[in-house]
Amino acid sequence: MLALNNIEVVYDGVILVLKGVSLNAEKGRITTLLGANGAGKTTTLKAISGLLRTERGDVTKGSVELDGERLDRLPAFDVVKRGVVQVFEGRRVFENLTVEENLVAGAHSQRDRSKVKDGIDRVYASFPVLKERRSQSAGYLSGGEQQMLVIGRALMSDPKVVLLDEPSLGLAPMVIEEIFGVIRRLKDEQNLTVLLVEQNAALALDIADHGYVMENGRIVLEGPAAALRENSDIKEFYLGLNDAGARKSYRETKRYRRRKRWLS
Repeated sequence: MLALNNIEVVYDGVILVLKGVSLNAEKGRITTLLGANGAGKTTTLKAISGLLRTERGDVTKGSVELDGERLDRLPAFDVVKRGVVQVFEGRRVFENLTVEENLVAGAHSQRDRSKVKDGIDRVYASFPVLKERRSQSAGYLSGGEQQMLVIGRALMSDPKVVLLDEPSLGLAPMVIEEIFGVIRRLKDEQNLTVLLVEQNAALALDIADHGYVMENGRIVLEGPAAALRENSDIKEFYLGLNDAGARKSYRETKRYRRRKRWLS
């Protein structure tokens, strides 16, 4: 299990961004973290992956643990060695390297060459289009292919936990459906643990087992994904639905700023 225990994150020694965040991502399940822009979702992922220090941020209280072992005191490369990898939003491929060279780069922590080859074969099995493009420069791939590549590159380290940040961003609906189908299949077939940050709440709750809602650096709601889909506040503020399940009108959306029941 990946566990965040009442963590606080401070940038530049003065800016408090996360304010006592606790969440669990259980083994072999998909956990989603929902929230608006600026809620602290990406900061939460960086607190886990050890990348806060590159932005002058630090976990000042609480702890981040994987199977009881603390991660928040480790540099990012050691977090990867412990089995946690982060896939950033924006499809950050190495544009001048080929698809296969990108995959090999993702296996930098693997010492066994046979495991590298096996990892490449598994990625190609999950994303056949990457095998077709194996010798092509990654910068010339489509947006969907690049997203497949960064996920495949993350899998090359044979991780226990994958942190996915906005994997649907800027992609066509059919491509999103394909990628999320692969994520679900990887979870089922490889017992992979996934912590998913996604602004498309409907999509995230459809694929997830459990969910958390974050606002202003705090967790304000959590529960099984199926229950969150039926929650009236989630329907209104994140799915844009009224009590009858229909899409809300523009006039109704102007009233979204009313006090939410979970903050009362």
